[in-house]
Amino acid sequence: MHKNLYAFGKTGACQNKNRYKRVMGSSISNLIPYDILVSITVASIILLLMWLILSVRNEYNKIKEYDKEMFKEPPAEEDCAICFIRLPLLNTGSNYMFCCGKSICSGCFWAPVYDNKGNEVDKICPFCRAPASESGKEDTKRLNKRMKVDDPIAIYTVGCCYQNGLRDFPRDMAKALELWHRAAELGNASAYNNIGTAYYYGHGAELDKKKAQHYYELAAMAGDVCARHNLGNKEDIARNTDRSLKHHMIAVRGGYDQSLEKIRRLYTEGYATKEDYTEALRSYQDYLGEIKSDARDRAAASHEKYRYY
Repeated sequence: MHKNLYAFGKTGACQNKNRYKRVMGSSISNLIPYDILVSITVASIILLLMWLILSVRNEYNKIKEYDKEMFKEPPAEEDCAICFIRLPLLNTGSNYMFCCGKSICSGCFWAPVYDNKGNEVDKICPFCRAPASESGKEDTKRLNKRMKVDDPIAIYTVGCCYQNGLRDFPRDMAKALELWHRAAELGNASAYNNIGTAYYYGHGAELDKKKAQHYYELAAMAGDVCARHNLGNKEDIARNTDRSLKHHMIAVRGGYDQSLEKIRRLYTEGYATKEDYTEALRSYQDYLGEIKSDARDRAAASHEKYRYY
């Protein structure tokens, strides 16, 4: 009896299953013919593959275009407002004048200034002939005046004053960041670098390494060689030697001797060729040739504070 019940149950289940197949098969066939269903499926797969290929290609083109901008030669360094010779990278090699907003090399700043009668005149600006500031308050007044005409160096400088609490400015990192953003928009590369550092270490801004990288890259593209050098070091750590070398080569052409030393190390460790190191040496010598002058040499010989390389 149990066997008969089992056989009956099995037979009934098979009949129900076959009936379900016939009904469902009939329904699908009535709705969409089999050959059309296959065509739709194949077309969908082809469209998906085409979309994926286009997405990858677009992403590749974006990266390629961004790299083209990233490794493009940055804007040329500013020339001295008086002698029109390229300003040196070293801070002691030039002076920013709060009175007129001009950047003057150490040689022109150190050289004597004469009036229209040929008499030597002390304590005046070599460019605009404004009297030298006698106090920190006067400096602050002049900086604020330069800020009103959107002088990016003045805005950047005041931002640094807020960062460190200098020149009677209160220590205020939020204000410093606000001014650096403004200076960066006006073309100051160092401001981008400072913003990147603030995000990298979380000073006055939320710690965000991705944003820091973004601002470091903007600084490098705008001509900040310190940011360029740091990007080269990051690529070296990631074992992207070709990209690292490109960054350091650009920094060397900008006069950054630490990048020259880095390329020398890459060469001795077998990651750069002799030709790479030779090109770096030649580029640095070209930079020195562009910034050298007799007046700057005399200034540097007179005091360490006028050293320009």
